Amino acid sequence: MEPSNNRPQFMSIPGAIIIAATIIAIAVVYAFHPASKNTDATTENTPQIPTLTMAPITSTDHIYGNPNAQIKIVEYSDPSCPFCKMFNPTMQQVMSTYGPSGQVAWVYRSFPLDKPDQNGNILHPNAGHEAQALECAAFVGGNDKFWSFEQKWYDQFPLQGSTDRSVTDDSAQLVAIAKAVGLDQTTFNDCLSSGQLKSKVDAQYTDGINVGVSGTPYNVIITPDGTKIPLAGAVSFATLKNTIDTLLTEVK
Repeated sequence: MEPSNNRPQFMSIPGAIIIAATIIAIAVVYAFHPASKNTDATTENTPQIPTLTMAPITSTDHIYGNPNAQIKIVEYSDPSCPFCKMFNPTMQQVMSTYGPSGQVAWVYRSFPLDKPDQNGNILHPNAGHEAQALECAAFVGGNDKFWSFEQKWYDQFPLQGSTDRSVTDDSAQLVAIAKAVGLDQTTFNDCLSSGQLKSKVDAQYTDGINVGVSGTPYNVIITPDGTKIPLAGAVSFATLKNTIDTLLTEVK
C-alpha cells in the first residue's frame, strides 16, 4: 500500500495484507452474527466493525457492473501509485468472476497523494492531474469510457520512475490514452487543461480522509445490509473471493 504523505508506514505489505485479511474475517462474522443485547462483560468486549463516515454511492460515481449489486467494493486509488497498478488486475478478476451475475459492483474514487508532507515533500506530484484526466474521460465519454481509460492507464503506467516524469511527458501519455479509447480529443484536452473537474477530485480525496484512508489502494466493502468493511492494501484475489463468497452465502 502506498502510504499517505502525512501518515507513516509502519509495516511491510505482506504483514498489512495478513492483518487486513484477519480484520475482514472478524468483520464478516460479526456483521451477520451480531452479539446478544445482554450488557455483560462478554458482549461489551465483542469486536466491533468501525463506523465509517463515507459519501453515499450515487449516479455521479464511477460504477463498474450492476449499480444494484448485493456487494459493492469502493476503491480509493492514486493513479501514480504502483500498488494500485498491481491491485488493478485483481479487481478486474473480481469483476470477471462476479460482474456477469450482477453480484458485485466496483466503485472507483480518486485519492491522489499529491499533497506536501510536513517537510514539503510530495509523494506523487502528477497524481492530481492524472485523477482529473480520469474525471475528464467520464465527462467526455461517460461511464464506459471512464473504465476504458482507467484500465488502459493502469495497464500502461510504469512501475519505475513514474514520480520523476515531467508534467509534459505525463500529459502526453494521458492524451494518447484518451485517443486510444476513442474520446473526442479537443473536448478532452480542453477539460484537462482548464482544471474544471479538480473540485470533484478534491471532494473524493476529502471523502477518503473522512473514511480513514491512510494509503492506497484502500477499499471499503459494502455488504448487503449496508455494513462497511475497510480493507487496506493490495490484497490478493483469494482474500477478496473468500470474503465475497462468505457474504453472498450469508444472504441466501
